Amino acid sequence: MENCIFCKIIKGELPCYKIYEDATVIVFLDINPWTKGHCLVVPKKHFQDIFDVDEQVLKNLILVVKKISFLVKEKLGAKGVNVLQNNRKIAGQLVPHIHFQIIPRYDDKGLTMSHQSSYQGKDLEIVAKLLTPTPN
Repeated sequence: MENCIFCKIIKGELPCYKIYEDATVIVFLDINPWTKGHCLVVPKKHFQDIFDVDEQVLKNLILVVKKISFLVKEKLGAKGVNVLQNNRKIAGQLVPHIHFQIIPRYDDKGLTMSHQSSYQGKDLEIVAKLLTPTPN
């Protein structure tokens, strides 16, 4: 995509701190990291989000997420990682190119995720029925 910042990084038009690359995936450090070692795992081919990404590309992405998560743990001493993947602006996706974020965690401070909502889950049975696939 012409104006996609990740596509420009992949093409070498913008610099990055690349830490991994294979035929379909590139991993580089986030320039606005939440913690030391915050990585972005990005497919080289442009897909906007989870709704249009090719399944094989998605499989490759998650396998690289696992590989890099282990590296972050071993090389940086992270005690754990958050793996984030946002889809569409309303869900916090800032760059419209599918990517996974690996955010190393060193302690229980510095990254807050909140589950605040007015939704109380009173219709869980109905929602479960709507989301359960019907057999072919």
